[in-house]
Amino acid sequence: MKAGHSQEEIRRHNLSTLLRHVHIEGPVSRAVLADRMGLNRSTILGLVTDLTTAGLVLEELPRDTGRAGRPSLVVRPESSHVYVLAYDVGVDRLAAARIGLGGIFLDRRESPWPLDEPDDPGEVADALTGFARQMLATAEPGSRCVGVGVAVRGIVRHPDGLVRRAPNMGWTDQDFCTELTRRLDLGVPVEVDNEANLGALAEHLRGAGLGSDNVVYLHGDIGIGGGLVTDGRLLRGADGYGGEVGHMIVNPRGGTLCGCGARGCLEAEAGERALLAAAGRDPQATGKEEVHAVVSAADRGDIVARAALHQVGDWLGVGVANLVTLFNPSVVIFGGMLRDVFLGAAAQIRSRINISTLAASRENLRLRVSALGDDAVLVGAAELGFSALLADPMVILADTPAEQPVPPSPR
Repeated sequence: MKAGHSQEEIRRHNLSTLLRHVHIEGPVSRAVLADRMGLNRSTILGLVTDLTTAGLVLEELPRDTGRAGRPSLVVRPESSHVYVLAYDVGVDRLAAARIGLGGIFLDRRESPWPLDEPDDPGEVADALTGFARQMLATAEPGSRCVGVGVAVRGIVRHPDGLVRRAPNMGWTDQDFCTELTRRLDLGVPVEVDNEANLGALAEHLRGAGLGSDNVVYLHGDIGIGGGLVTDGRLLRGADGYGGEVGHMIVNPRGGTLCGCGARGCLEAEAGERALLAAAGRDPQATGKEEVHAVVSAADRGDIVARAALHQVGDWLGVGVANLVTLFNPSVVIFGGMLRDVFLGAAAQIRSRINISTLAASRENLRLRVSALGDDAVLVGAAELGFSALLADPMVILADTPAEQPVPPSPR
């Protein structure tokens, strides 16, 4: 840290940095931590002792080293004792997980949309609270929930999490964060963000973007969302609306009408409904099974399905080419239903990128499918839930109730 900071600020920064290393990288020795943080071993020992006393990490012998002699102790996260609740409010399903420090899934729940009124954020909050009730009831005695992260398919304002627009649920300017916080009543931070932002964060930290500080993540279901990591940080823009690549215009003349009211948006030309319509299928019968069926039919030689993939792949390639030109990422990752589309139309997408971008911008570019698959958004929501703890471990832990009641059933 820069000169002029107090000893307490330096200690807080170092605790945060050490816990983040252990959370993201898993078990690591004190010697490695000292090297990575540029601190002496006695300072590292003091930090590890503080975090161990707080119940956030544990020192133990490594498992199955395969080496002769006594191995060094490693510092590992207390995954079963410190956790967050992560939610994915999808287009056709709700998913929830209890995820421990270190990114370990401890419990998971999922259901198709169980709601009569998805446009009522209170009813959605009730459903997520029901998941919380089930998962907290099975948590280890003495363990603590330290945060809640929620992914929503929509435009989300940062930092307060106001959902400005979620067209697939009929939400406009909904304070869903407050609705859920009140129902959960856990006394911990609740954060809401866009699903593609969180998918990008997850793939950058734990997936196909690991090791790269410049990542474009595209998430497809009915719509297309995007998340951008530049220089290792999530790019949000002035109010959190950066990365809304699904509404980037790729076909301005005669383009398909998009749900946002514009014509020729990327999601209108390359989303699920566009693919199904081009393949002669019901565009309202959405879902990953329907997309997979078109890709499989194309693989078997179905001419109509092949033409549909070619068309959608071309428009997707136009969108990716624009993003490569603007942001010069080292990796572009395709998640959600776009995994299948990319695998079925990779040649068309690469061709469009090669035609439409500068050679220098694409010479080190890698195109990848999501390594985390259907878990990407939940993993990102968990990282959002852990963000307050990782920023200031001791303060957040001190403010977290030691006894957290299971949320009551909705009336």
